[in-house]
Amino acid sequence: MSKKTLVIGASLKAERYSNIAIHRLRSFNIETIAIGLREGLVDDVSIHKEPLPFKDIHTVTLYLNPTRQPQYYDYIISLKPQRVIFNPGTENPEFYKMLEEVNIESEVACTLVLLGTGQY
Repeated sequence: MSKKTLVIGASLKAERYSNIAIHRLRSFNIETIAIGLREGLVDDVSIHKEPLPFKDIHTVTLYLNPTRQPQYYDYIISLKPQRVIFNPGTENPEFYKMLEEVNIESEVACTLVLLGTGQY
């Protein structure tokens, strides 16, 4: 099963965890899409500034602090992913509850650790 992943909060800065996660996802041949503040390219992944109606998203991995997440609630739910990963610093009980109500799994974890331990 493909685990096509959308990274929200993607950064062009190499030292950012979202950037590292994109590289790591691609090293595992996971189809990756990204949304961030600035357009650009990380590995072979284009970062888009606008939320687009992507199809067949398995996982959304968040790199946005909770105060910046509300503008994405409806968008993420509309994508109908199987799960949303809340990376360290993105924990958001309000959003967990909303996801649970529409049967989308929320996981408080680090994408990099999940990939590194084979649990992704």
